[in-house]
Amino acid sequence: MEKDFTDWHLLKSNLHSQSQAPTFQQREIWWCSIGLNIGYEADGKSELFSRPVLIVRKFNRHIFLGVPLTTKIKQNPYYHCTQFKGREQCVMLAQLRLLEGRRLTRKMGQLPKDQFEGVRGALKAML
Repeated sequence: MEKDFTDWHLLKSNLHSQSQAPTFQQREIWWCSIGLNIGYEADGKSELFSRPVLIVRKFNRHIFLGVPLTTKIKQNPYYHCTQFKGREQCVMLAQLRLLEGRRLTRKMGQLPKDQFEGVRGALKAML
C-alpha cells in the first residue's frame, strides 16, 4: 500500500506549533495523533492520524511513554488483552514509544489499577 505522508506532515507541523499540551496522567487512555508511520509501525486513523494510547509513564508535563491500543485481539507475547469501557482491547506492547503531550487530542478515560498493573507486568516481561 502506498502512503501519502503530505497530510500527516501538515498536521504534525500544526501540533508542533501548539503552545501547550493538555494535562495528562499515567493510566489514562487518550486519542493521540501518532501519525502515518513506516512499515509495520502502528498508524493513526482519521484526519488526525490518531488512535487510543495508554499513558504508561509520565516523565513531566510534556512527554510520556505511551503504548497504542487495538481492538484486534491477538494472543502473543507482544499483545496484552484488557477491558476498557466494556470492550476487549489489546495493548500493542512492542509499539511502546516516547510521545509529546501535544499529540493528545481527547481523553477517553482511565484504565483500572489492576489492569494497568497487568500491562506494566507484561511490558517488564517483554523487555
